Amino acid sequence: MHLRIVLFALALPSLALARPAPEVIHLWPNGAPGFEKLKDIPERAHDYWVRDVNNPSLTVFRPDKAKSNGCAVVVAPGGGFRELVFDAEGRQVADFLNPLGVTVFVLKYRLPNAPHSPYTLADVRQDAYRAMRLVRSHATEFSIDPNRIGFLGFSAGGQIAMMVAFDKGDGDPSAPDPIDRANGRPDFVMAVYPGGGVPNVVPADAPPAFLLAADDDEYGCDKVALSLYEKYRAVGASVEAHFIAQGKHAFNMGNRSQFLAIRHWPDRMADWMADRGFLKPSAH
Repeated sequence: MHLRIVLFALALPSLALARPAPEVIHLWPNGAPGFEKLKDIPERAHDYWVRDVNNPSLTVFRPDKAKSNGCAVVVAPGGGFRELVFDAEGRQVADFLNPLGVTVFVLKYRLPNAPHSPYTLADVRQDAYRAMRLVRSHATEFSIDPNRIGFLGFSAGGQIAMMVAFDKGDGDPSAPDPIDRANGRPDFVMAVYPGGGVPNVVPADAPPAFLLAADDDEYGCDKVALSLYEKYRAVGASVEAHFIAQGKHAFNMGNRSQFLAIRHWPDRMADWMADRGFLKPSAH
């Protein structure tokens, strides 16, 4: 008995150190272009939400080095562009994906629907592209494969995923900032109860997509997911979609739901990522 207790106690430090502590990287060193004077206004965080994002950033959650496979995912939490559901649709995503070997970058983007906000959806799109370019341009430092960087969005974050998924995403080769020269298009996208913004046509070379929503979503996000699914199918682009009978909106990672299909939906995403080869360890 005493031996077991000692071994468990000895194991605790290694368990704590298995996943490095998260780090925060601001998208622009001096603040968002045109809004530099707002960068030092502090964010507010309480309970499940983060508000007053004026200096957009990525919070990096790295997996245990022994498990890291080179795959990375930028995550955009939902919150109606008023706030960010940072814990349940950010940190808990990392809790799920890190053990699969995935490096997770949770995006704190600017919020145009917040009271008195000076921002627009164009600023949100700028944040998302900058996040993708930052991750890809520093792939070596993050120990990730620049060709296996995905984008996962919940609700409003799902709308952001569509903002960056369908353009070529080419950077500006003459940009003074090398980050802005990198490509900003995700290699794959995942949208969970996505908001609006479905394009009229999805390009045939659209990145592979995973879509999921509940049929009884009170905001009609199931219809958004279905429309996106049909547009993918129409051009023969790779897509997988799951429509769950009950669950409504904002079930996050499913752990608060009474429905088994909702509680286990992240496993369907992990299966899709594995089937598509995104979780296969990098050759190096």
